[in-house]
Amino acid sequence: MLEVHKLCFAFRQREVFANVSFRAEPGELLAVLGPNGAGKSTLFRCILGFVGGYEGTVRVNGADTRKISPRKLAALLAYIPQGHRPAFGYTALDMVLMGVTHELPLLASPRARQVERAREAMARVGIEALADRDFTRLSGGEQQLVLIARGLAQRSGILIMDEPTASLDYGNQIRVLQRVRELAEEGYTVLLSTHNPQHALTFSHRVLALSHGRVAALGTAQEALTEELIRTLYGVEAHFLQTPQGTVIVSAGEVRQP
Repeated sequence: MLEVHKLCFAFRQREVFANVSFRAEPGELLAVLGPNGAGKSTLFRCILGFVGGYEGTVRVNGADTRKISPRKLAALLAYIPQGHRPAFGYTALDMVLMGVTHELPLLASPRARQVERAREAMARVGIEALADRDFTRLSGGEQQLVLIARGLAQRSGILIMDEPTASLDYGNQIRVLQRVRELAEEGYTVLLSTHNPQHALTFSHRVLALSHGRVAALGTAQEALTEELIRTLYGVEAHFLQTPQGTVIVSAGEVRQP
């Protein structure tokens, strides 16, 4: 379980966000929405321990993360970035094996059981056939699934994903999000930021919306996502249409000021 209580952070005296509180439970996909500059990535960096100097508390399974060593924290929280461009031509399997480095002594190589775990993680997201392929030559969607497999190999119960579909085409966005939703249904706690309200509505269990460094909404996707919230976050009009396949958010253009 991930608990964030009254988290505040400022950079060079500029407030990034304040009084952010929420809980993310096992088996839940919590989508974090907000415009550029709302503080989504910085919030994730505070949770992960990448930056300090914040006020408030971040707890994992009841323990304050500031009192947990980086190596032990890596066993609890896995970070999946938007993308990754390695300096060397690693294979996809090599990239996934990077998820077990927190378990190894300095300069030690992964053992057979860890290699098997990495292959199992790749199989769970359907990319076991890519194991020996050059990571840099994979498609954007395939690369993102490799990064997710790396997080699974880390054996952390909480997956933190910073806009994992930002650079993907529509088909790969859906494929990645379907895999992520399946992982939540298997019992992982997933915290995922996105710019797309439709993704949050379709795939998430709950939504945390940030606006001007404050929590603008927190609740189930169906309750939190409203036309008013879209207007507040993005300055555009939107309508929610009910279709046989589910609710669709349709943009009606920029908000007209009186």
